[in-house]
Amino acid sequence: MRKFLVFMFIFLFTTSAVFADGDLWDNFGDTNTYGQKAVSEQDFEKALESKQKKKKRDKNIPKGESFSQSNETEIIKNSTSELPILLVPLPLKIDKKYVLPIGHYQVEGVKENGNVYLKFYQAHDVMAKIPAEETDDDFGEDSINFVKLVPHGDYHVEVRYGGVDFNAYSIIDIE
Repeated sequence: MRKFLVFMFIFLFTTSAVFADGDLWDNFGDTNTYGQKAVSEQDFEKALESKQKKKKRDKNIPKGESFSQSNETEIIKNSTSELPILLVPLPLKIDKKYVLPIGHYQVEGVKENGNVYLKFYQAHDVMAKIPAEETDDDFGEDSINFVKLVPHGDYHVEVRYGGVDFNAYSIIDIE
């Protein structure tokens, strides 16, 4: 059996010999491989200087416009156009019939007919619309646009919302 295996290995290695042909080894040591030309020291310095002279511009400012006080508020509003995301780690009882399930929600604060509401979105669907109380308190947050879920006793949670227009909170029962 041993002789047979040795014979098979010798047969396989001798019959499958592949020789390199027309590879990079033909151009070994050639500086102009694939048509590349050597760059002189002068050309290198010139290219380096041209890159260093360009000033980086602020990408938040549209091309052709200057940054002034009038369009500063517009830039802030555009930067906060994305809704903040809230992780709800337990089911919340919205009313007697509906429970907001566990999940990630985008939260938007809206004022309708003098009342403040927090809308919870998943994709583009409104999953819940909860009444809230408007406040001047920023809840110690550094950012302009935020939403947080904070424990409020054993059977309630407080949803804190902050936006450009107003801040609000709502206390919701845990199911």
